[in-house]
Amino acid sequence: MGSTLKLGTDTKTQQDVNIPFHDVLPMKHNAFIGGDDFKSGQTKMKSALVDFMISAGIKLTSIASYNHLGNNDGMNLSSHKQFRSKEISKSNVVDDMVAANTVLYGKDEHPDHVVVIKYIPAVGDSKRAMDEYSAEIFLGGHQTISMSNVCEDSLLASPLIIDLVVIAELMTRIQWKLHSAEGEDAKGYKNFHSVLSVLSYMLKAPLTPPGTPVVNALAKQRAALANIFRACVGLEPESDMTLEHKLF
Repeated sequence: MGSTLKLGTDTKTQQDVNIPFHDVLPMKHNAFIGGDDFKSGQTKMKSALVDFMISAGIKLTSIASYNHLGNNDGMNLSSHKQFRSKEISKSNVVDDMVAANTVLYGKDEHPDHVVVIKYIPAVGDSKRAMDEYSAEIFLGGHQTISMSNVCEDSLLASPLIIDLVVIAELMTRIQWKLHSAEGEDAKGYKNFHSVLSVLSYMLKAPLTPPGTPVVNALAKQRAALANIFRACVGLEPESDMTLEHKLF
């Protein structure tokens, strides 16, 4: 089976399926839901660095992340319930990358991962983020990477909000349908699932449709988004294989 995508304005109602409770309202109103918490500074760097290290065969054993900030986000996170939600979203961002490498990690094995966030009003919107990555390397050796980042927290998040709104609106105008190898089109075009997982590139805790994997690796999230847009204008998916340059 193949697939065809088109741009349009038709917003036909999706058929009801068995879905988790948090997806019911978007399905009912033919709307989109993407996930929780924008992935801006520290977490975006973490998702890129962890993917690189594990793909390179470097076994992370611990990740310690410390933050302090003084804006409204920091004040809200002084609440234990709010902090616990943020702690989970920041910690889970590496889980699928670890689980994907069964050579480095055994069943249910994963790095220790600690997240600390403190509210310090004096620093305002200037967020301080410090990370330490510890890993095992060749012949039982050890490696530690320490990073420090100072950023204007709101100015990192604001463009992501704009991007998310623009992409979500564009997805309301894209429809697709399956077709067989014989070229016979299936009946009718359909919309993207209400759980819009392509927004994962911008979110710490993306949601996915029932039965589908969560992808947190930054490069894979971006490639998925770019290749959907390429399909919409009739281009082949991007590939880093460049086989044409390696055969002669």
